[in-house]
Amino acid sequence: MATVELRFSAQPEHVRTARLVAAAVARRAGVDEAVLDEVRLAVGEACSRAVGLHRSHGITAPVRVVLNEEEKAFSIEVGDGVTAAGDAAAGEARDGAAPGDSHESDAEGEDEMGLAVISGLVDDVEVTSGDDGGVIRMSWPTASAVALP
Repeated sequence: MATVELRFSAQPEHVRTARLVAAAVARRAGVDEAVLDEVRLAVGEACSRAVGLHRSHGITAPVRVVLNEEEKAFSIEVGDGVTAAGDAAAGEARDGAAPGDSHESDAEGEDEMGLAVISGLVDDVEVTSGDDGGVIRMSWPTASAVALP
C-alpha cells in the first residue's frame, strides 16, 4: 500500500519527469511491462492537461500527482486545481486570467482532446471535480491481480 506523491510547478518541461516517475513506480508495483508505455502516455496527457489548466486559469499552486500501489491495482491521480465552476481552488492565487479570454476556448478544446486520449489508453479512468479542483484517476491491474491458471 505504498504511496508516492509528486508536486511540480506547472511547466511543460516537468511533465517528462512525472512520466518517468510514474513508469518506475508502476514497474515496482507489478504493472505488466507491456502496459508501461500506456502508463507513461496517460500520465503525460493528464499532466499536460493539468499544466495547461493551471496556466490558463492562473493557478500558481503545483500540479499534484499521487501514485498508489494497492493490493491488486496501481492507481495514479492527477489534480488540476480547477473547480467545477472553472475557478482556481480555494486559497490558490490567480494571475488575472478572465473568463472569455481568447486562449480559454483553445484550452477547452485541448482539455477535451487530452481526456479522449486518456480514455483510449486506460480502461479504468475516472474524472471528478470538487472543491479542491478536478482529478483524473487512472488504474491498472498489477501482477498480484492476475489469476494463476
